[in-house]
Amino acid sequence: MEMVDSVNHDQKVSGQLIGRMWRWLKALPEKLMGKVVEFSWKIIKLGQDDPRRVIHSLKVGLAISLVSIFYYYQPLYDNFGVSAMWAVMTVVVVFEFSVGATLGKGLNRGLATLFAGALGIGAHHLADLSGHIGEPILLGFFVFLQAAASTFIRFFPKVKARYDYGLLIFILTFALISVSGFREDEIFEFAHKRLSTVIIGGSACVIISILICPVWAGEDLHNLIATNLEKLGNFLEGNNNKNTLAS
Repeated sequence: MEMVDSVNHDQKVSGQLIGRMWRWLKALPEKLMGKVVEFSWKIIKLGQDDPRRVIHSLKVGLAISLVSIFYYYQPLYDNFGVSAMWAVMTVVVVFEFSVGATLGKGLNRGLATLFAGALGIGAHHLADLSGHIGEPILLGFFVFLQAAASTFIRFFPKVKARYDYGLLIFILTFALISVSGFREDEIFEFAHKRLSTVIIGGSACVIISILICPVWAGEDLHNLIATNLEKLGNFLEGNNNKNTLAS
C-alpha cells in the first residue's frame, strides 16, 4: 500500500513539473514578443530624444565603408596590404559624437603614431649596431623603457585628461615598429604604411564629421547654459512672487 502511495505521489509530482514546463513554454513566445516590443520602443525613444544620435551612427558606418575600400579594392590593397586595416581601426576608435572630440582624437593618434614611428626606427637602428646577439636584448630594453616611462606619465592629471589616448597609441606603435623591425627588413615601408593608413582613417573621420550634419560641443554648451539660466530666472521669479504675496 505504501509502495502504491509512493508511486502515485511520484506521478503527481512529475505531472506538476510537466504542467509547469508546458505553461512556461506556452508563455515563452508572448514573453519574447514583449521583450522585443519593449526594446524597440527604447530604440525609438533613444532616437527621438536626440535625432543626432541616429545621424552619428550613419556617419560612422559611412566612414568605415569608405576606408574599407582600401582593403577591398585590389590596386589600393597592393599598395597598403594588410596595413589597410589600420585605417578601419582608426575610424572605429577616433570617430566621436562632436567635431572637436573627433579632431582631438585624430590629432592625438596621428602625432603619437608619427613620433612613435620615428623613435621606433631609431631604436631599431641603434639595436642593429649591437650585433645579432645584442639586438633583441637592446630592443627589449627600449620597449620596456618607453612603456614604463609613458605609463608613468599617464598618471599626471593634466596629461591623462588630454593626452591619455595619444600615449596609449604611442606605446602600441613604438612596440609594433621596433619589435617588427627585428623580423622585418623593410621597416621604413612598414612605418610609412602604418602612418599613411592612420592619416587616411583620421582624415575620413574629420571630413565626414564636419561636412555631414556637424555637431559642435560649443553649441550644446551654449544651449545648456541658456536652459539653466532660464530655469534659474523662473525660480527667482517664483520666489519674488511668494515674497510679494507674503508682504
